[in-house]
Amino acid sequence: MSTISIRKYAGENGALAGLLVLAVVIAVMQPAFLNAQNLLNVGVQAAVIAIMAFGMTFVVVAGGIDLSVGSIAALAAMVGALTAGPLGLVVGALCGLVNGALISYGKLPPFIATLAMLSVARGLTLVFSEGQPHETDELVTFLGSNLTPSLPLPLLLMLAFFGITGLVLTRTNLGRRMYAIGGNEEAAKLSGIDVRRNKLWIYALSGLFAAAAGLVLAGRLGSAGPQAAVGYELDAIAAVVIGGASLSGGVGRATGTLVGALVLAVLRNGLNLLQVPPFWQQVVIGAVIALAALLDSLRRR
Repeated sequence: MSTISIRKYAGENGALAGLLVLAVVIAVMQPAFLNAQNLLNVGVQAAVIAIMAFGMTFVVVAGGIDLSVGSIAALAAMVGALTAGPLGLVVGALCGLVNGALISYGKLPPFIATLAMLSVARGLTLVFSEGQPHETDELVTFLGSNLTPSLPLPLLLMLAFFGITGLVLTRTNLGRRMYAIGGNEEAAKLSGIDVRRNKLWIYALSGLFAAAAGLVLAGRLGSAGPQAAVGYELDAIAAVVIGGASLSGGVGRATGTLVGALVLAVLRNGLNLLQVPPFWQQVVIGAVIALAALLDSLRRR
């Protein structure tokens, strides 16, 4: 097997192997991990980050970054709680469009544009909520409920968004353009791709997926809070990178992102079962993210 083939295999399957090893280690140390209800809990815990990370995958594949998804999720959830769930989705997509416009037409770096949106969206959430949590309506609450005792709706929604992401990336012109833009933006322009317009759609999708994640989170909690989803953007980026996507763009898959989100959920669940203090959990998770980024750097070399 050539060096290139080994690197490709490691990039595509390393996260899955890591997930399996992690699950085995935790199961040996704490057999309760394999309890059916606990495994369902892991899936539900992964759902919100996974849905958000699927939208982030589009952005990262196209060579960008979106730091605003956590705040957009909170804003969409709050709008959904105060008005109606579908309006929350619209708000999320509009926030994404603003990000795309600032990046494509305002020529702002993605880091700066989405950092500004992070602040604006969080501020609007605080303004609309007046600093108080608000109960969700029946529709939003339904999104976080169980269809049966062993069938959580958030898990089904995660799988649905996984399928949508895979189809967009592999079966649509927009998906192919994402890879082209992320691989070499100048070459994409020369080949006739309207990079600016496509970036609008890419960031709009990221905002839409973040809004959906926010509504699922609010449904699980039964309320939308002004400080909901704080820091979730970091978990979303981590899930994408752990799943084998390159922060340089041009590389990434829906399957990898799903596995990355499951790695984070399994890790958190295992640390809780092992009664690791929360502060040390942050240290461990940070080390895993750093390791994933390092492997990405080594893989690109």
